Amino acid sequence: MSQAIWRLIPLLEAPGAVQMAIDTWLLDQHQHHGLPPTLRFYTWNPAAVSLGASQRHQIPDHWNHVVWQEQPVDLVQRPTGGRGVLHQGDLTYSLVTSNIAGSRDQAYRFLCQFLIAGWAELGVSLDFGKPSRDYGRSHNCFALATSADLVDVQGHKVIGSAQLRRGSHLLQHGSMGLTTNAELWQQVFQTPAPPANQAQLAVRQGLTTAKIIESLTQAAENCFDCQLISQPLTKGEWAEINALAQKNGPGCQSAGPSAVSSRS
Repeated sequence: MSQAIWRLIPLLEAPGAVQMAIDTWLLDQHQHHGLPPTLRFYTWNPAAVSLGASQRHQIPDHWNHVVWQEQPVDLVQRPTGGRGVLHQGDLTYSLVTSNIAGSRDQAYRFLCQFLIAGWAELGVSLDFGKPSRDYGRSHNCFALATSADLVDVQGHKVIGSAQLRRGSHLLQHGSMGLTTNAELWQQVFQTPAPPANQAQLAVRQGLTTAKIIESLTQAAENCFDCQLISQPLTKGEWAEINALAQKNGPGCQSAGPSAVSSRS
């Protein structure tokens, strides 16, 4: 039996509103227009704090005035739930697929297997976090781990993930903090940055983003029994994505092959 063909979109650097528009567009295309399951990795420029879908009116006032490297830190609404996530020096993954059996928790555990396997190949052991009653009281997604998150052997949170379900179709994306600046963390969350986790220590020792993506991509093929075919977004797809970004984020500049960094 032949393997399923999934799409792999090469690494993209772009503003947060554009990245969220891409994720939303991919889910819509998979649900309604036959786009295959898709995996991608991306980074945020400028730095941003992404907010859970219902968090817009429940944020600290100072988040509206945070500046980093002489640029305002964007506040960007995610289509998924959860709390605030700082996107600076992190790598984000996004996975769009469908027909995952079981509950939401079971879907998280199934989809996160490629993250666990890929990081294990890089020498970083990850496992699921423990639910905390205090999670909903914090504006900071990385302040506490939940059963949807992955922690290292010392219990430090490495990957925070969130989901959006539309029937049998779903989007799951998550942030891997790799080189987050402690001063910016302090400014945003008004608390000292957490101790370096095992993934961050590996990066300090020379682990590259390219190697991380390579390992996670191979793990995804193994875990999901699929073949990932690299295919950048086309000009026509960018036109639809930019229209969605403009609709969801007034004033957001359009992006495309000439306006974003695409790295393999």
